[in-house]
Amino acid sequence: MATRPIPRWLLDTNIVSELARPDPSMNVLDAFAAHADASALPMIVWHELLFGVLRLPDGQRKDALTRFVHAVPGALPKLAYDEAAARRHAELRAAQQARGRPLAEPDAQIAATALAQGLTLVTRNTRDFRGIDGLKLANWFDVREGWRGSC
Repeated sequence: MATRPIPRWLLDTNIVSELARPDPSMNVLDAFAAHADASALPMIVWHELLFGVLRLPDGQRKDALTRFVHAVPGALPKLAYDEAAARRHAELRAAQQARGRPLAEPDAQIAATALAQGLTLVTRNTRDFRGIDGLKLANWFDVREGWRGSC
């Protein structure tokens, strides 16, 4: 039985959601195909995906997205918001507040999980996370932002 590689990439909701779109970004599809085995989800992203599906009205779209969520992101490792992430989250909130740049709570939890685990955060919203000390970012929508050849 093959073992799964240690995660290197922590996926934000906007990356996973792109995979479910009718006409997804080819850059995101290519990057996910290349790095799925080394990708993980923070628990808050798993929550956001499940909530997004559960709030939809019953029907074919909800059924299709439910299958997608459980088959694709559902197969990825989920990283808990643990003690190390909570500490990084508190440090991050204090630092960002002191800079006058507070983060939304889900974004702060995602960034803290990436920092605590030493992972690169993959997001389309790199601007929201810039300036966070030690946080590595990648934007799979834009190949210029460095996912090719990083693994």
